[in-house]
Amino acid sequence: MDLRISAALVGPLLELERHFIDRSTVVERWFRERWREHMPPFYGSVDLRNAGYKLAPVDMNLFPGGFNNLNPVFLPLCVQAAQAAVERLCSNAARLLLIPENHTRNQYYLQNVARLAAVLRLTGLEVRLGSLLPEVTAPTPLMLADGATLMLEPLVRQGNRLGLEGFDPCAILLNNDLSGGVPDILKGLDEQWLIPPLHAGWQTRRKSRHAAVFDRLLREFAIEAGIDPWRIGPAFRVCGGIDFHERAGEECLAAQVDALLGEIRLKYREYGISDEPFVVVKADAGTYGMGVMTVKDASEVVGLNRRQRNKMAVVKEGLAVQEVIVQEGVRTFESIDGAAAEPVIYTMDHYVVGGFYRVHTARGTDENLNAPGMEFRSLAFETPCCTPDCQQAPDAEPNRFYAYGVVARLALLAATIELEETDPERVAAS
Repeated sequence: MDLRISAALVGPLLELERHFIDRSTVVERWFRERWREHMPPFYGSVDLRNAGYKLAPVDMNLFPGGFNNLNPVFLPLCVQAAQAAVERLCSNAARLLLIPENHTRNQYYLQNVARLAAVLRLTGLEVRLGSLLPEVTAPTPLMLADGATLMLEPLVRQGNRLGLEGFDPCAILLNNDLSGGVPDILKGLDEQWLIPPLHAGWQTRRKSRHAAVFDRLLREFAIEAGIDPWRIGPAFRVCGGIDFHERAGEECLAAQVDALLGEIRLKYREYGISDEPFVVVKADAGTYGMGVMTVKDASEVVGLNRRQRNKMAVVKEGLAVQEVIVQEGVRTFESIDGAAAEPVIYTMDHYVVGGFYRVHTARGTDENLNAPGMEFRSLAFETPCCTPDCQQAPDAEPNRFYAYGVVARLALLAATIELEETDPERVAAS
């Protein structure tokens, strides 16, 4: 085992880990039954926080951009899971169009695209990259730091189909979260699989909606697992009518922060937890860790200074923040080389395919680690979060990562149901 990661396995024995191990047969059967009823997203990533007394998902991303950070040892598992996803969506697929973000100068992101494309090609698909950038009017090579090349090509729309010059794909995979809205060229594609669907993008999706579905699902799962649902689910509140520049919505925000902190204090007393409660206020739509602040008292969200308001007012693509989710803060007791760390678990179809640690040397255990200056370390586990060892201690390596896999799959299932319930066709028919 990589010694740099060994600190991740140091901490109090978790009662919930023992429950997961003892009831793994029940847990896995419960998941099998649910996946027979629902079609999972093609891929996803889940940010987890492990406080020792609580292990909870704090973010669910449907457009994961860190495949380059996964341990290469899990490439075969990624290929197998991708094959299952392709067969589920379009069994006779031969060509796939991958549409990435517009980060043409971000080497880390481009390496993610390269790794993702490589996985898809190994499933037997012909994969090419189409760009939403208006300046890409001809095939444009992008050099990667490792000497490889990515070729971006201009999109070509013909009727209700989208492709490239001389390339008509069976399916289109978005690795672009549509924070800036849905481009017209992606609308009305009713002759091809578009995955994830357009309503998975941040122009429509809300973190609070996902949190509500997760909370509902968690209560059902907790009965099977024999645990208090609070142990694996963050409580939350929502505030709308927010305008940080104009200080609109401050009273609502302060009230929700105060109420949630009070709720957390009650649970801490119930479990004899001496930590100071905190909440995380973040934009209800958006990613990349933008529009996030840690709060320990309601007074902290009233009268923010200009720098704080500017930080919270907009997220990716300059999208104005009008709604926020106030989420229960979960500390991390995990560290790598003395720096705060949190696990990020990756999924394809309904399988866990690997993960890594997000590490930040300048952030504390109660702060957002998804911020400039973060680093990534591959998880040093031998099995991908799915094979507990009942003969070992609850926090032994395979068992702790099994617990990660269970909670990550719960978040994935919640995202699945969330997308079903927000499908425009289903909403229109109801």
